[in-house]
Amino acid sequence: MGTSLAAPSLLLLLAGAAGLCRALFSLPLRVSPPASPGGSPSAPVLLRPASSSRRQQEPLGDTDGLALASDPGGTLNFLAMVENLQGDSGRGYYLEMLIGSPPQALNILVDTGSSNFAVAGAPDPDVTSYFNPELSSTYKSQGIDVTVKYTQGSWTGMLGTDVITIPKGINGSYTINIATILESENFFLPGVKWHGILGLAYDALAKPSSSVETFFDSLVRQAKIPNIFSLQMCGAGLPVSGSGTNGGSLILGGIEPSLYKGDIWYTPIKEEWYYQVEILKLEVGGQNLELDCREYNADKAIVDSGTTLLRLPQKVFSAVVQAIVRTSLIQEFSSGFWTGSQLACWDKTERPWSLFPKLSIYLRDENSSRSFRISILPQLYIQPILGIGENLQCYRFGISSSTNALVIGATVMEGFYVIFDRAQRRVGFAVSPCAEIGGSTVSEIEGPFTTADVASNCVSSISFHEPVLWIASYALMSLCGIILLVLIILLLIPPRCQHRYTDNDVVNDESSLVRHRWK
Repeated sequence: MGTSLAAPSLLLLLAGAAGLCRALFSLPLRVSPPASPGGSPSAPVLLRPASSSRRQQEPLGDTDGLALASDPGGTLNFLAMVENLQGDSGRGYYLEMLIGSPPQALNILVDTGSSNFAVAGAPDPDVTSYFNPELSSTYKSQGIDVTVKYTQGSWTGMLGTDVITIPKGINGSYTINIATILESENFFLPGVKWHGILGLAYDALAKPSSSVETFFDSLVRQAKIPNIFSLQMCGAGLPVSGSGTNGGSLILGGIEPSLYKGDIWYTPIKEEWYYQVEILKLEVGGQNLELDCREYNADKAIVDSGTTLLRLPQKVFSAVVQAIVRTSLIQEFSSGFWTGSQLACWDKTERPWSLFPKLSIYLRDENSSRSFRISILPQLYIQPILGIGENLQCYRFGISSSTNALVIGATVMEGFYVIFDRAQRRVGFAVSPCAEIGGSTVSEIEGPFTTADVASNCVSSISFHEPVLWIASYALMSLCGIILLVLIILLLIPPRCQHRYTDNDVVNDESSLVRHRWK
């Protein structure tokens, strides 16, 4: 880290390396329009009653949404959940789960940007195992088709219920809604070691409708655990598509003190669908980008463990790249590196991170007049991806542009212990002890700062949920159809039926503008 790296040791490599340097895993922003279930589900019924409201759900346990390291009933033992994840930011972090009776062991991707629990239910070239419902005596089909579309990939399956246990999770077995994936497109990727997806977002995103009780809601209700979970992803500085054993921790029901350092800073959840937060500004190398704060929250800003990179709206992305170019020690850099079509390679004895600036994201504090910032050092966004021969190590840019959201993905999350405190509608960040490279921490949290220099609300008050967009689309199409029909009728009216203008029908300047009456 102490070696000067300003010398022209940079080699820009291979325009053809596009496939390697792109995000190898990305599952944020959703989805197909929800449809009402076609029939009543088989028992046990886990669909939420129509009179239920997610805002009426009270936290079970401590009223502040936190939980101790263990509870008297023995359901929670957070230390037993430590290091229950494997994987990396390139292909996702996954949890071992036992499904059905007798149990079938599968690895399940942890995704805070979706809400369905789904597993491979048929053979697929890219999965090594799948769940066979016919071999489980406790599986019950609900006879409901379900389709989920992601930014990358989609799948179609059948909704049912079965019992699950988590070897390194909470004690006991629980009956959960589960979709068996029968067909998929670009969802399971070559080399992935997971066989399904665990959507941990809110029921508003659940398919085919929000009446499908989510995995975590089922745990909260049945196991009577606090409505909170926390996530640590330990891949900082390691190859993004390496052995898949970097590890991490998913703590169900609370917070494990050994997984963070310093204080936890909380930002409110703006809306309960994705984990939507409010971003106030970005800094590169300590310099404010000077953008309107609404640019950062264009459409939405979310925290999503199922997205590989830090994704920024196009205008923000361009400003970040320009700021990095201005403040870095590299005078010339190929545009292909920033767009993800090229890798940058250095000698393995060198570390390029000292050439790049720190990136800071300001989030609104629970006290709306204050903010705090989470910062990632270049070690998190200049990511090692593969070696070339004995001498070269190649890196990718861990930030990409987005057309529909700002997504705090694994690039940022690997620097922090992230708390999803659903009980109090807030997301917490604390520095993660595993976010260290060579004994140096590569993430920071600082605050509080005043919010006097930003708008009181940086999030649009208009909700652009998928159902609303579809309703608006149908309304516009109906209006266009009516207008077209009227035009067709007018064209078909025989000429003799049409009114012929006479001199008395003409409006001239004198009658219309001066006398304000028809002549």
